[in-house]
Amino acid sequence: MKFYEAVKVSDSLTRIKSKTGELLYLAEGTERAVLIDTCVGVGHLKEFVSGLTEKPLTVLLTHGHVDHAMGAPEFDEVYMNLKDVPLYQRQCSLEERKGYLAAGLGDAFGQIPGDAYVQPEKDYAFRELADGMAFDLGGLHIDAFEFPGHTKGSMVFLLREMRILILGDACNNSTFLFDQDACPLDEYMEALEKVRGRLAGKYDRVFLSHHDMETGTEIMDNVMEVCREAVEGKADDIPFNFMGNHAYIAKKCNERFQREDGKCGNIIYSKKKLHRR
Repeated sequence: MKFYEAVKVSDSLTRIKSKTGELLYLAEGTERAVLIDTCVGVGHLKEFVSGLTEKPLTVLLTHGHVDHAMGAPEFDEVYMNLKDVPLYQRQCSLEERKGYLAAGLGDAFGQIPGDAYVQPEKDYAFRELADGMAFDLGGLHIDAFEFPGHTKGSMVFLLREMRILILGDACNNSTFLFDQDACPLDEYMEALEKVRGRLAGKYDRVFLSHHDMETGTEIMDNVMEVCREAVEGKADDIPFNFMGNHAYIAKKCNERFQREDGKCGNIIYSKKKLHRR
């Protein structure tokens, strides 16, 4: 099974899509390259990326979830916000990853050979990814911003010269804010307000990690509006069940999480996690 496919966004940026739908990004400057996210840890990602660039490679992770961080042990230089290490450790087992893949691939799951899996390294030595760090690729800089909410250690990345913001799962059309790793909604709103202010005027395009690659530049404004509606009890509140968690989709949408009102940005939240305790 060919697990990854690549499409050039520009001379300096390649979008990599996995068989389970995750979107990874390979950015290249004149001297170095950066891979953003490593998916589920299957399908020989390092070999695939080596076919796209020969430049020295650094890996940056948006967060520690099973569908974003599990390929890390394939690579030598991987940065992650260390607040997500416990999450990574909890989800890195082969059993956990195979469960995710089976749910996402259906019958095609059986086509994955045993040697396609990255072996778990629970104590993998991540390099610390901190708010404000900048990575110089040669003519292209990537700036890291902490954006807790989806997970405690969620990060977003600004491709400075390209004026592209990669929000990953931190703020998207189905922002998960309901499970044990998510922050309370009022805490997320504070982080959203802070990041929105710091990034104002610095980007012209916004990319995500699932479903459609690109979304509207107004997405953070829209998500803030949705969060306020949820807190005030004015959201649409469509019931949503995921891996034993009961939550609510704030605004009506289709199965691809495209809102019925045509706007971008949505949250899936728990009414038990509206406020800090």
